[in-house]
Amino acid sequence: MQGYTISKNKNGTVKAEDSQGTVFENIRITRAFPISDPENGFSIVDSDGHELIWFESLDELTPYERNIVSETLSQIEFIPVIHKISGLNTFSLPSMWDIQTDRGPTRLKLKSEQDIRRISDVALLITDADGIQYLLKNRKTIDKQSRKILDRFL
Repeated sequence: MQGYTISKNKNGTVKAEDSQGTVFENIRITRAFPISDPENGFSIVDSDGHELIWFESLDELTPYERNIVSETLSQIEFIPVIHKISGLNTFSLPSMWDIQTDRGPTRLKLKSEQDIRRISDVALLITDADGIQYLLKNRKTIDKQSRKILDRFL
């Protein structure tokens, strides 16, 4: 992979080393297209934000490196935060929800009540029909209309 190796240091943080032996500590691994094409296009940047490595696929890595990258990515996956449920097509399932998130307005399809998981007494993780997870940090602090919709599904 372009003259770099990826490993973990003694502290468990990810590092990269180039073919000249220069070690880059505290690197970040990101997906180029985490939603539209999560399996292709990865960038590794140094602590200053400069890109060190670009690779198209995890297949370019050794099994050891692939494991490190996959583990690192799973810790920083994209989860939009729901601020408001602005509309709903039906109270029966499946239903389409119009929501406002920290990343803008979107629509999700809820297939089943089991797709709403409580992760604390106030926080919910909602998974839509496409497998995208949305976080509702505090169901008690959202607006009245959103609470009313949620209560019908909880």
